[in-house]
Amino acid sequence: MSKNIRQAIESDFGAVKKITQETIHAVYPKYYPEGAVRFFSEHHADEKIMRDINAGIVYLVVSDDGVPAGTVTLTDNEVDRLFVLPEYQGSGYGRALLDFAEDAIFASYDVSMLHASFPAKSIYLKRGYREVDYLKIDTGYGDFLCADVMEKRKCD
Repeated sequence: MSKNIRQAIESDFGAVKKITQETIHAVYPKYYPEGAVRFFSEHHADEKIMRDINAGIVYLVVSDDGVPAGTVTLTDNEVDRLFVLPEYQGSGYGRALLDFAEDAIFASYDVSMLHASFPAKSIYLKRGYREVDYLKIDTGYGDFLCADVMEKRKCD
């Protein structure tokens, strides 16, 4: 498994969007109602992805066969938009992205923060993250999106 992680540039917009949206639509309907999936998909809208790419805070992991397999966005000490295409899940790409994110965050901060969705929560717990808050967001579509705010301390 390649650990080829690089900063995304404008020409990577399509890859970041594909990874984000395909993962949301393949995984989240198994855990959340339709309105929450729609809200989550819209939360990662094109303009937000491009804004983050232009800010230099989006990264891609590229597979051994040259395919962008996953993405992560680092906003200060927060791990955001961590997604791995379904066909690459379970192959270490998410682990590589989270290792990269934590190394980058802990170089400047004592705490790494993230919002954990239901499908990812167990992964973060195994990595030493702990719950510090709970979010229940009214999606405006008749459903709620629930997630845990989690943190991991540098010394953990």
